[in-house]
Amino acid sequence: MMKNYFCKTAFTFLLCLGSVWSYAKPVLSALFSDNMVLQQNTQAPIWGEATPGKQVKITPSWSKETISVTADETGKWKTSLPTPAAGGPYTITISDGKKIQLSNVMIGEVWICSGQSNMEMPLAGWGKVLHYEQEIAAADHPDIRLFQIKKTTSLTPSEEVQSTMDGWQPCAPETVENFSSVAYFYARELNRELGVPVGVIDVTWGGTVAEAWTSEETLKHMPDFEDMLTILNIAKTDKTAAEQKYQATRQNWEQEMNALDEGLEGQTARWANPELNTETWKNTRVPAYIEQSITPDLDGVIWFRKEIDLPKTWLNEDLKITLGPVDDEDICYFNGVPVGQTHGYNVERHYTVPKNLLREGPNVLTIRVNDTGGEGGIYGKADLLTAHNSIGSISLAGTWKYRIGLDLKEKRQEIPEQPVNPFSTQNYPSLLFNAMIHPLIPYAMQGAIWYQGEANEHRGYQYRDLFSLLIRDWRTQWNRDFPFYFVQLANYKQRQAQPEESEWAEVREAQKMALSLENTGMAVIYDIGEAGDIHPKNKQEVARRLALISLANTYRKDLEYSGPLFRSQCIKGNYIELSFDHLGGGLVAQGESLKGFSIAGPDHRFHWAKAEIIGDKVRVSSPEVAYPVAVRYGWGNNVESNPPVLSGLTIIPELQDRKFVNNIHIRSIKESKR
Repeated sequence: MMKNYFCKTAFTFLLCLGSVWSYAKPVLSALFSDNMVLQQNTQAPIWGEATPGKQVKITPSWSKETISVTADETGKWKTSLPTPAAGGPYTITISDGKKIQLSNVMIGEVWICSGQSNMEMPLAGWGKVLHYEQEIAAADHPDIRLFQIKKTTSLTPSEEVQSTMDGWQPCAPETVENFSSVAYFYARELNRELGVPVGVIDVTWGGTVAEAWTSEETLKHMPDFEDMLTILNIAKTDKTAAEQKYQATRQNWEQEMNALDEGLEGQTARWANPELNTETWKNTRVPAYIEQSITPDLDGVIWFRKEIDLPKTWLNEDLKITLGPVDDEDICYFNGVPVGQTHGYNVERHYTVPKNLLREGPNVLTIRVNDTGGEGGIYGKADLLTAHNSIGSISLAGTWKYRIGLDLKEKRQEIPEQPVNPFSTQNYPSLLFNAMIHPLIPYAMQGAIWYQGEANEHRGYQYRDLFSLLIRDWRTQWNRDFPFYFVQLANYKQRQAQPEESEWAEVREAQKMALSLENTGMAVIYDIGEAGDIHPKNKQEVARRLALISLANTYRKDLEYSGPLFRSQCIKGNYIELSFDHLGGGLVAQGESLKGFSIAGPDHRFHWAKAEIIGDKVRVSSPEVAYPVAVRYGWGNNVESNPPVLSGLTIIPELQDRKFVNNIHIRSIKESKR
């Protein structure tokens, strides 16, 4: 009996081993599924795996012509299908002796839609775009097909496409609600205007930096990323060594941060001292993002304090502190003693306070929060914030005192960039390209739309090179200078009373400079931003403006897709005269007068300016500037300008000095009549 058992086991093992080296039927990349869209009028690549040396036959129903390809020694195969003009539905049969069939295949237009949270923002869920309930209910468009890439990272270029939707899906209320709203609205515009099937690939991740979406080979041309790429290459073969190198780099960075934090004195957290006089500290509500409860333009170290009254009966056991998530990282002190520390913006905090630290009556809980970018603070649901033990629970939600220990905006030049751990973040160079973009290559598509830049806010000057490099990188990977249309950052943060420097504006400037690359276009959404929300809700208009660019430039529709675009300036005495392209029927003010212009002289100090339309030009001057040299428009986080417009505008003066580049919205007569 024992002998027979081993014989059966061995036989089963051999069968399983054989299945590793052979396929019951051809295996396709996850990009090829029922309901997919193939790009029309092209040679559309198709690839997969089969038994090594096996012949694979592909037969599309639109031609009924069979294409044969032989799997290589590793089992991989790739060929291409000549696609007709838009139409469908079709079937595609793939066989190596055993058949699989793809059904409900459409031929049409395919676009990759990528970027960070403003491109990711779904119709429902956390997004809740404008009129999202009505939009979802009406989203019945069988000729629009959706494909969403799973969020994942990889140290090396991957070939595995990971879908969150089990492949391509027709657009319907149940499939669109968690899909990119910009991608969906963009597809809807193209489908409506072109009358052809449209497929959109949602490949997005909120809060991500541009370098994460760029290949390692291309980033090697930017010295700024040399150290990080060195760690990346070490990580591929020796995780321990890479982790050690990262930790050493991070320790140095933390020391420089701590030295500038007013709440610390050497290694002592003096602002956590329970005897500290906090009369000068301000009040805020918790939980809440600091951008909502304190100020919309704050990154750095913020100290939070709250008194907790404990009865004597609570002193006989440890106290549990729950804070919910904290963005980005925190250290928790109880009566001046550290009791826990956590990294990660989306991780709930759970700390234990030893009973020997507890006092009858007032106790002081202090949270040092380090927010390095974007939204930050102690956020989440109020019921997550508690101090509790077996006896009871005390809510920690409500009013806390706070004080800013370090404002990164003020100290930006004194602190190096925060080191990033390649094993615990999506924001390491090339990790998203490797895992989410590389597997798509060389899927046939018309072009790409992009909405990102917020995460690179503090590196606007670097973004000039980085963003253009990303575009060129993707085009190199696909071996085609395909259309690449992107969204310029909207207004955000506090409205400024006087002209001032702005990292936000520097990124917008850098984005505009990418227009020097051929076959690019930029949707200006300066007018539909929201001061207190980095995620503007009117994604319909964002998509419409992108679609206008596509319809005009890619699909050669005769329409005006841009507002006036700065061409040149001429200094005449005490004023500067600006000339524009895309004038339509001429220039017209959006309101009683032009607002948002500033002008500077040789001292490089900008003053609000008087601007007036003279024919097809704009004349800008100020009594405070006798010898003007530069003009700006809308330069800042959130500058008061003319009333909002309903059409896409691209008006950005471009001057030689990087500090003198502006961002202009003036409406042409042709636009005003739309």
